[in-house]
Amino acid sequence: MSAARSDTRQRIQEVARELFAEKGVQRTSLQDIAARLGITKPALYYHFTSRDDLVRSIVAPLIDGGEQFVLECEQAVGLTPTRLLEGYFDYFYAHRADLVTVVSELSTIANLGLVDSMLAWRERLSRVIYGPDQTLEQAVRAVIALGGLQDCCLQFPDAPAEALRAAGVAGALAALGLD
Repeated sequence: MSAARSDTRQRIQEVARELFAEKGVQRTSLQDIAARLGITKPALYYHFTSRDDLVRSIVAPLIDGGEQFVLECEQAVGLTPTRLLEGYFDYFYAHRADLVTVVSELSTIANLGLVDSMLAWRERLSRVIYGPDQTLEQAVRAVIALGGLQDCCLQFPDAPAEALRAAGVAGALAALGLD
């Protein structure tokens, strides 16, 4: 892919993120994106065949990176729950702009099959924390801890990152019953 094409794709994705945050995915048309960029709709179609293709291109790196994070956790020797939670927070904090798209348009993202991946990560990370024979209580605690930690990345946009990380990880450890 040429640098110019790559730059244009990236600009399209940036503008799409802005409009998705302002209007939502369903209420943002490809024409809206093209107009804000000052390009024609056919020029946009050169880079993305549909709105779903564009949304997928924005969210797929989040999913791919999350899958890599989970694999690394599953393969790590001696990984403590604290380190796992810190890494989980760091990952989602770094990708919070794309997480906003996911959370604000769950039905759209679910139709693309991307929510299933994120829910599967929580289940797999729960097994890393508690082992393969976790109880229902442990599984529930993991969902609360991991989902809550992920939500903290969105809920407190003005909080200093390190303070939010420390408070979030402490809360997640408490939810896991490991504080």
